[in-house]
Amino acid sequence: MSPALDLPLAAERGFTFGDPYAIGQVLAGLAIFAAVVALSKQHERPFSAAGVYLVLGAVAAGVVDLLGLTWLDPFDDAVLIERLAEFAVIVALFAAGLKLDRPLGWRTWSSAVRLLALVMPLTIGGVVLFGTALMGLSVGAAVTLGAVLAPTDPVLASDVQVGPPGEGDEPEPQFALTSEAGFNDGLAFPFVFLGLYIAGEGGTGWLLEWLAADVFYAIVAGVGLGALAGHGIAAAVSWLRRRDLLAAQWDGWLAIAAVLAVYGATEAAGGYGFLAAFVGGLAFRRYERHHERQRRVHAGAETVEKVSELALVLLLGSMMTVSGLLEPGFAGLLLIPVLLLVIRPLSTLLSFAGSTLSLRERGFVGWFGIRGIGSFYYVAVAIDAGVLSDSEARIVFWTVVACAGVSILAHGLTAASFTRRLPG
Repeated sequence: MSPALDLPLAAERGFTFGDPYAIGQVLAGLAIFAAVVALSKQHERPFSAAGVYLVLGAVAAGVVDLLGLTWLDPFDDAVLIERLAEFAVIVALFAAGLKLDRPLGWRTWSSAVRLLALVMPLTIGGVVLFGTALMGLSVGAAVTLGAVLAPTDPVLASDVQVGPPGEGDEPEPQFALTSEAGFNDGLAFPFVFLGLYIAGEGGTGWLLEWLAADVFYAIVAGVGLGALAGHGIAAAVSWLRRRDLLAAQWDGWLAIAAVLAVYGATEAAGGYGFLAAFVGGLAFRRYERHHERQRRVHAGAETVEKVSELALVLLLGSMMTVSGLLEPGFAGLLLIPVLLLVIRPLSTLLSFAGSTLSLRERGFVGWFGIRGIGSFYYVAVAIDAGVLSDSEARIVFWTVVACAGVSILAHGLTAASFTRRLPG
């Protein structure tokens, strides 16, 4: 009798069914096909590609559960989720910086200043009050949740931002959202760390270190290194182009090379890489700003941004479970409409008092405080820190996932129609 053959699964004889890898290939093929369809003329449709992918992800979650397959665990695999989301966010931040042509100045960027200095702290404060009073969270967990949910997502907000470089038209509401999404993902970091310090350390002995390292140094380093690196990379590209050492056909890849270099160097120096990515895009844009290269570089960044966005939204949807979404309880789920319909819009209306924005434009900016991949990244960072109790970590995570899911659907369905109704 011949010895049994130890063959790999792909080479086994007879009828074999349900290979998880093969099923994964089928799902991946369907997802890519859906992406091509969803992204085609998406601005002419009443839904967003991200919304389609969120639904696909939820379907995939059902298939995974039905077949009993092993999938990513939001707590055991927090580092992997953090890194995947990180890449999507930094590319979106650099692309946002490339879009903005407006000269720098307090008056010209007053909308961004209001959103960062007033709306973001007010949003965090509103979530903290809600979290401690109604969700039963500790102060540290509530501050962490507020910081995670405060930033407007640079990835998913692209549908309501300004257009590509060189278009010359930057309506104030779209400019406000673009600049806010660019800056506040980096500026939310100190508040995330504040929440984790409160939860993990107690007392106030850490306060000076937090102010010096996490507020002052990391912000200054992020802005400074981003500006220097973005300008330096643009100058190097121009130098190489004049010597015919860089072909125009590869310009689309320059954004990816630039943002990885800028982000990595800043993180290695202890600064906020998210801030550096956005400021690096701004600095790159301002070097030979009228060169046709700017549009090609932005197009490359936008392509990678869209693919990353859909992949992360698909991942987000695939991790959803009924038991997980019920984890925050009634109060946690109630936070979602309170945040999207009350805290963010009201904070915006108050913060823009006396501005030149009309009431409709303020409502537009207040409504499109989109939550998504950036929040997904921050909650993974918070979980990986390991200072929140297991129960609070689960409440914070699933509240963020539920809020991001609602935001993706609600904001995706209203982006095109609300934008068309803006004056001008």
